[in-house]
Amino acid sequence: MGLAENLKSLPGVSHLQSIELLDGDGAVVGTIENKAGQTGSLAIYNHLGQLYGAITAEAAKKGLELYAEHAVDAESHPGKHPNIDRLLALLKDKGMLRVKHVFATGLD
Repeated sequence: MGLAENLKSLPGVSHLQSIELLDGDGAVVGTIENKAGQTGSLAIYNHLGQLYGAITAEAAKKGLELYAEHAVDAESHPGKHPNIDRLLALLKDKGMLRVKHVFATGLD
């Protein structure tokens, strides 16, 4: 399956404003917002966080499967897909990122 089909099978993210990714020291090392161009990544990272409890090397492998054809493109073009690049790095380094959900309040 391709990315579009995979995204249809993931939980919705309309309740999220963003996800912050935290390193081992609790520092924010990345943010994925609920906006055009990032919603798919938000859904994938949200799913991985729910499934694995954190973005681990094992979670990164699953995430790359979900990104499907875009993961292949990211490997050929480093920097083009930063959220996929992050998963590739975690897979290589066996690192881990914690997921902090920032919920949409509807008060904007």
